[in-house]
Amino acid sequence: MDTTTNVPGAQAIARAASLLRLVTAAGQDGVSAGELARRADLTRPTAHRLLTALRREGLVDQDEGSGRWMPGPELFLMGTVAAARYDITELARDIVRSLAVRTEESAFLSVRRGDETVCLLREEGSFPIRSFVLSEGVRFPLGVASAGLAILAFLPPHDVDAYFARHDELPRLWGAAHGEARLRARLRDTHERGYAVNPGLIVEGSYGLGAAVFTREGHPQWALSLTGVEFRFAPDRLPELGRTLLAHAHQLTSRIASARR
Repeated sequence: MDTTTNVPGAQAIARAASLLRLVTAAGQDGVSAGELARRADLTRPTAHRLLTALRREGLVDQDEGSGRWMPGPELFLMGTVAAARYDITELARDIVRSLAVRTEESAFLSVRRGDETVCLLREEGSFPIRSFVLSEGVRFPLGVASAGLAILAFLPPHDVDAYFARHDELPRLWGAAHGEARLRARLRDTHERGYAVNPGLIVEGSYGLGAAVFTREGHPQWALSLTGVEFRFAPDRLPELGRTLLAHAHQLTSRIASARR
């Protein structure tokens, strides 16, 4: 059931939250109002009205020269408070670095936020040819990038069913490989193997591996992942990369459980 049709003001809040996520993802480079309206599927006047209201509250800011929108000071203050509860980057930083060193590929930490994953940390590998699909602040729907695929695979079945019910747009936006039947097959493979494989489904030739990281209660809340060029993820090397990734994910899961007792 879509609660935005039943709760007064919920639609406006959902639209404002969508704009905030898009502005945050753009980072300090900022993004134009027209682009925000397009990405949020809003008319330009509606987007401008919401952005103006968010600016009054300090949640977004606008560059006087370019007119581009960027995160505001209140977001920093809110994020600082929320980090005490949700941020595990300091716990994970050396593990992500170790993963990059061991594999020579770019390594990442992502967190689940609703039906998306958000990249929190990136550590470059030493191999000179790299994939730049993922960086800090970049969001993907669950099931699209390897991190989200790993998280979705270990959610309870009813949560997976509900996710598909909410997102029939995935094949239209991300290609036929993200239709429900094919995506469910990858989820089964991920669950059996322990880690997800993205064989160049976002950018051709750019491969990814992802492994879920769990809360003390056993919920998949984060993921470690690796990305690189296709020939570096050949069948003869893939199992070794998967074992290394899983070992680091298990280490981080154990560290989170110990730190939050």
